[in-house]
Amino acid sequence: MPVMRLQSDLLTLMQHYLDHHATTPLASAVEHAMAPLWREAFGNPASVEHARGLAAADRIDQARTDIARALGAEAREIVFTSGATEANNMAVLGAARFRKKHENRDGVVVFAAEHSCVLGAAKALVDEGFRVTVLPITPQGFADLDALEAALDERVALVSLMLANNEVGTIQPMQQVTTLAHRFGAWVHSDAAQAVGKIPVDVRALDLDLLSFSGHKIYGPMGVGALFVRRRPRVRLEPLVHGGGQERGFRAGTLPLPLIVGLAEAVTLAQTHMQSDADKHVALRDALLEALAETTIPFSVNGSMEHRLPGNINLSFPEIAREPLFASLADAGIALSSGSACSSHDVAPSHVLTAMGINPLLAQQTLRVGFGRSSTLADVHALLAALDTAHRKGG
Repeated sequence: MPVMRLQSDLLTLMQHYLDHHATTPLASAVEHAMAPLWREAFGNPASVEHARGLAAADRIDQARTDIARALGAEAREIVFTSGATEANNMAVLGAARFRKKHENRDGVVVFAAEHSCVLGAAKALVDEGFRVTVLPITPQGFADLDALEAALDERVALVSLMLANNEVGTIQPMQQVTTLAHRFGAWVHSDAAQAVGKIPVDVRALDLDLLSFSGHKIYGPMGVGALFVRRRPRVRLEPLVHGGGQERGFRAGTLPLPLIVGLAEAVTLAQTHMQSDADKHVALRDALLEALAETTIPFSVNGSMEHRLPGNINLSFPEIAREPLFASLADAGIALSSGSACSSHDVAPSHVLTAMGINPLLAQQTLRVGFGRSSTLADVHALLAALDTAHRKGG
């Protein structure tokens, strides 16, 4: 069978998509907004000597304004990137290097449950002579604030903490974190890839210095994201990419007009749909938990239920081994993962769950359910049936 036909057949079989934390489908309105910019209305926003370039620059400016408004920021504080991974690296590496070079601050504080790109950037800083401290999280997935206070001093340049965890959905007490960090003059960065568009995010209310997010988590295009960089008081970064001076010197390179317009449209749509999406996702999540409680399948919920992303539920099944669990899901046409898509190829237990104190074996018998706009009760019923099948096979 030809490869393309096989891939098409596999996609057809995956009828129940419950992996919206990994990525989301492109919204029709986003696709419509982007469509003319590939051919008819294309242009380089840096080409300001002619009308096509000026029109492109105007579209970039409007996109920047729309995104800033959604985040409670100023347009000049939004820097476009290729996604949250690049934005996180820009924030962690750029802020740390600038402050060490100009202010003799060589401390960086991150938490054990951060995304691998933040932990990887922090590890790279160790090789550059930085003092990197990796702090624990609580069994509910919250940052350990006592540990944070003990780790802070006048030489800490940056604290980085994910606003909402990408695996267990725990929403962090960010205002308490920024208050503590700013007392010592440290800047605070937050990876908000899972939070923007899902819960209200206001960089002023949170008192953040840097914030990252990505388009494809909110029904926007892949390959584009943004970094909020505070202007007052001013935050400065050492750039990772050098070139033509785009994005106020923070990030060189030609701006991808269609992707940026698509990102802004996705952010705007997310603001409009936020409450209705949340209500729907909570209802589906509650239906799943109530139905599971009526079965004979033992399970546990990981993370806080009170402070949690509405579309997230992270479940461990002590009597269902990993192999039959995922075999049953595949047979039922359910697209679902055990944790971060960026590390799903790794058979090691989730570093997030083990940081929360969960047994490594149980961490491998865990599902991250991510509800989205297309999710229905039919998806919940299919998941319940697949879990029942896996459990009856004896794990």
